[in-house]
Amino acid sequence: MNWRGIVAIYRFEMSRFFRTIYQSIVSPVLSTVLYFVVFGAAIGGRIETVEGVPYGAFIVPGLVMLSLLQQSITNAAFGIYFPKFTGTSFELFTAPLSFFEVTLGFVGAAATKSLFVAVLIIATSFVFVDLTIAHPFWAVLFLLLTALSFSLLGFILGIWARTFEQLNIVPMLVITPLVFLGGAFYSASMLPGPWQVVVKFNPVLYLISGFRWSFFQVADVPVGLSLGAIAVFLALCLAVISRIFRTGWRLKS
Repeated sequence: MNWRGIVAIYRFEMSRFFRTIYQSIVSPVLSTVLYFVVFGAAIGGRIETVEGVPYGAFIVPGLVMLSLLQQSITNAAFGIYFPKFTGTSFELFTAPLSFFEVTLGFVGAAATKSLFVAVLIIATSFVFVDLTIAHPFWAVLFLLLTALSFSLLGFILGIWARTFEQLNIVPMLVITPLVFLGGAFYSASMLPGPWQVVVKFNPVLYLISGFRWSFFQVADVPVGLSLGAIAVFLALCLAVISRIFRTGWRLKS
């Protein structure tokens, strides 16, 4: 394992993160504060509790997941896209690094960035609501697995994208709607009968449900199923990246 190469990629990506602190940290935290004001205060005044949990606290896991998914995908996608855009990717891919080591450097940095933001959002939520985490270990596990799996997805997106516009397609037009439709601000049990079945096909529902269970011990789907869904998605992303590096798809052009 070429740890020196991995650390070099990781440190470079992290330094870029802290150079753009307002965009990387302040913006997502401020957006979360606005969500608390709009949803927690305005809607929370009309909906006191959901499944026995105060509404302001109930939406915290959904807000964290919304930011975590967006940050994981965006950081990883831009991280690998810029070397392609500047033409330095050939130097990177001809270095004595395996595909796993290159991926580990970029994805590790992207996951670290998104986890950093997620922790800040959780800390910020304590200012607005009375929050307790029933299962801290499982909360951390869900955060780690989600950050890693969606950073891998972002890495794939960064390799696939040919323009800056394409980098924003998945986060803006796919992930955000899936989060809003995945129970970020409500429980799936509140939906009409047929929609409770339809929403089960939304993969983000399993992430939010499992993470919410670690806070309040309430979930829309079994926790084991949520963990299984994340594990399968993680393995699928690793398989796709392995295939990309073996074939050189979008790396040689």
